[in-house]
Amino acid sequence: MSRTVFCKKYQKELEGLDIPPYPGPKGQEVYDNISKQAWQEWQQHQTMIINERQLNLMEPAARKYLAEQMDKFFANEDFDSAEGYVPPSKPE
Repeated sequence: MSRTVFCKKYQKELEGLDIPPYPGPKGQEVYDNISKQAWQEWQQHQTMIINERQLNLMEPAARKYLAEQMDKFFANEDFDSAEGYVPPSKPE
């Protein structure tokens, strides 16, 4: 059976990640508090931001910016999105 976490983004119990997404305290925090669904959504959003803003992840400022955006994304705060991006509408 898969493990569940109380997801910080969705405020309910959901399936958790199998392993921390990266080493260190931040990776453990994500592992303990973020669902697999929210993490996958973040990865897609992160990819759009990296491409749109042409971020160089070798630069510390770009990594810091992404970390800040990730925190905002999971806390349901205002976060940056790709210009002109309109999320697909959900079927009713």
